[in-house]
Amino acid sequence: MIQLYGVPMSRALRSIWAIEEVGVEYELVPTNFLEDSKQSEYLEINPNGRIPTLVDGDVTLFESMAINLYLARKYDGGLQPKSPDDEARAVQWSFWGMSEIEPPLMDMVRHKVMLPEAQRDADTVKAAEAAIQKPLRVLDDALAERPFLLGDAFTIADLNVASVLSMAQFVGFDFSSFAKVQRWYDAGTSRPAFARARSR
Repeated sequence: MIQLYGVPMSRALRSIWAIEEVGVEYELVPTNFLEDSKQSEYLEINPNGRIPTLVDGDVTLFESMAINLYLARKYDGGLQPKSPDDEARAVQWSFWGMSEIEPPLMDMVRHKVMLPEAQRDADTVKAAEAAIQKPLRVLDDALAERPFLLGDAFTIADLNVASVLSMAQFVGFDFSSFAKVQRWYDAGTSRPAFARARSR
């Protein structure tokens, strides 16, 4: 059976959602990103000491986007793009989510939630809120003529980007002024597999 190491209140939610979408049986091994992921037993699986990690037979993968692209390619579940061109676009959007959306969101998470009150910096939060405007416009424009990133169907490209953007609601950032992003995000996160992933 596939094993996925992580907990939903972390980046592991992305891969829990993906594995719920593809519909294969798996064991979620509760592993938090603090103490558990630094234990020697876990470091033998993922020497980075981070979550998630996927073990599927002889395949061991870390990095949530790599795990998700693998799950879509191997098990599909409707997530895998149907052409090489769209597969490349799915990789593009996945990398884009990590490089353009996640950094400002992580600044918000650190300075609104994670850091002790005395270490939080309101200017960092303001700068992050300003920085995320451009990628949200890019995403909004990309969704102007189609319901999902690659066309009419929800794919791994949508899951990966939406899973990164889900951190925005965790910190109370309102992106509803980007109407097409909001519509697309609501469509993705209303899927039953997302609800199952969050409840694990």
